[in-house]
Order: sequence, then structure tokens, then C-alpha cells
Amino acid sequence: MRNIWAILLRELKSYFVSPIGYVVTVVFLIISGYFFFYSLVWFNMQCMQFMQYPQYAKELNINEMVLRPLMQNMTVVYLLVIPLLTMRLLAEERKNGTDELLLTSPVTMNQIILGKFSGAMAAVLLMLVLTGVYPAFAFKYSNPEIGPILSGYLGLLFLAACFVTIGLLFSALTENQIVAAVLTFGVLLILWIIDWAAESASYSTREIIQYLSVRAHLDELSKGVIDTKDIVFYLSFSIFGLFLTKMALESRRWR
Repeated sequence: MRNIWAILLRELKSYFVSPIGYVVTVVFLIISGYFFFYSLVWFNMQCMQFMQYPQYAKELNINEMVLRPLMQNMTVVYLLVIPLLTMRLLAEERKNGTDELLLTSPVTMNQIILGKFSGAMAAVLLMLVLTGVYPAFAFKYSNPEIGPILSGYLGLLFLAACFVTIGLLFSALTENQIVAAVLTFGVLLILWIIDWAAESASYSTREIIQYLSVRAHLDELSKGVIDTKDIVFYLSFSIFGLFLTKMALESRRWR
């Protein structure tokens, strides 16, 4: 556990001793902030219009009209920032030639992978915590339900874990950080739009595609519905991604 913690701190520190950590964080906050305030302005306009019809005003829900769209839009920002966060995790070690030292050190393979993974997740968690100002701001204008907000952020954290494992895998497969980032972005984009193919698929195929859709599982959590199938999906996906990363590193160790 001590080794994992040491690697975690080393990775987290590395993000903020160079501009990349600050740039990624600022970009994430600016884009997600734009989505939030755009939706909030639209929500306020709807409230003003419905003041003439009080019987319909109760149908206006800030969770459904502002906060859920915010969480869905934040997944789009993930497509941009997570490849940038993960591209250097293992590729940089390989390029600098320090991967041999790391792989032959007393630190186990599992500790290396979990430490790198945890470092990237700590950076994502920091960004999510900073976006907490948006739901807090929403309480100034309305009375949103806290349950869907908390479960939605839980879903964003689980989704980030899945995306980080993909980035970690590609970072293990190449020493070129740009290649790792591009490959990660490509796979994340496919996972993000995969449910679009469900519209023209047969029923059985549609069920499989919808289950594999990372957005569909987040959609349920952002409604405040915590279903074990969604949790199991995210955990299984992340564990499988970490397993593939271990296999990639093991293959290099024995070459």
C-alpha cells in the first residue's frame, strides 16, 4: 500500500510541476462551466415564461434541465482531457528508459499499475471537486434534489475510471505520448457514440450495444437511480482494463 501511495503522489505531483495539469484543469472547468451557465440561463428564461402559468411551473426541474445535461456534457469534455492526463503515465517511462528500472524494482507490477491509475484518478477527482461549485450555485436559484447530484457525480467518477484504464493501456503499448493520446481518444469516442448504432440493430443486438454504452449507465445514475448492474459494469470494465495493462507490461518484461 505504501508503494502505491508513493507512486500516486509522484504522478499527481508531476501533473502540477508542468503546465499540463493546470491547462487540462482550466480547460475542463471552462468548458463544463460554459455548459452549466448556458443551461442555467435557459432554465431561468423558462421560469420567467412559466410565471404566467403557475400550474405548469412545477414541471420545471433544475435537476433535469440543468444538472443532468451538465453531467452528460462533462463526459464530452472527458474525451478531450483524459487522453491528455493518461498519455504520459507509462509512455514517458518507456521513452526515458526508466521503465526497465521500474519493472525490475522491488515494487510489484500490480502496485505500479494501481499507483499510476490512482494518480490519474486523483487528478480527475480534483477536477470534479472543483466543478462542485456549479451545483452549489444552482442552490442559489432553486432547490435541486441532492440525491441525483451525488449519484451523478459517483457515475462521473466511475466513468472516469473506465476511461483512465483505456488511456493507461495505450500508454503501456507505446512510448509515443501523442500516439497514446490519439488512440485513447479514438476508443473513447467509439464508446461514447456506440449506442447510436443501436437504433438500426435488431432487438438482441440493441440490448448488447446499450449495455456496452458508457453513457447509458451514467444516465441512470444522473437520475438518482443506483442500480447494481451499472456499478458492476463500470467496475468490470475498469478491472479488465487494468488486467490488459498488466498483460502489456508483462509481455515487455519477458522480451
